[in-house]
Amino acid sequence: MNATVKGSLYTFLFILATEVIYQLYLKRKSKKRTSKNESESKRNRLSSSSLQVLFFPDKQVACREFFISGNGCFKDNCRFSHDKTSLSELCQSMARCKNSMDVCIYVFTCKELAETLLLLFKRGVKLRIITDQDQLNATGSQIWTLRKEGIPVRMNQSTYLMHHKFVIVDEKILINGSFNWTYAAITGNHENLIITDDSVVTSLFSQEFQRLWEKFDPLISLS
Repeated sequence: MNATVKGSLYTFLFILATEVIYQLYLKRKSKKRTSKNESESKRNRLSSSSLQVLFFPDKQVACREFFISGNGCFKDNCRFSHDKTSLSELCQSMARCKNSMDVCIYVFTCKELAETLLLLFKRGVKLRIITDQDQLNATGSQIWTLRKEGIPVRMNQSTYLMHHKFVIVDEKILINGSFNWTYAAITGNHENLIITDDSVVTSLFSQEFQRLWEKFDPLISLS
């Protein structure tokens, strides 16, 4: 190989090497930019969304009339709490619903929460409830009361549990956690709830609710 050919080969390899290094540099720079943009987007989304965390048990069951009726409680010696509690915060978050509410709850025996749903239903809020089949006839179950009022309810048809506990308010706000709608969960158990308007998280739960709503359609199970 003469000097001219050798020189051309070295030049070609040098140009090729620098081009590879340059492309790797661009790729790495683009990856960093994308990662930075995603992080900034995530921070912006989190900073613009609200988040509330509730912990149970409460010392007493909150007075529903006092917190959400708009007129306060006029009962003499009311046996329920007029102090701010986790249940009162939950009821108020639900009472702010304007258009629709999807409830996916494993067991539902709390009369105060049932009355909150009935109040919303009478206001014209579109309600849908998914519950567990085995808990339908639990002692104190409020499901039958709600169904008698015309609120649509669907449930699983298998031996596996429908163990979700979440609510979607106006397709914008998610209420989710370990909390079942029972008195034991209110004043006895150690439970938690997160209330957020993070659109990404809420939309995922909305999709799950709709998936289960269609899956538990009794007409489909009979076909």
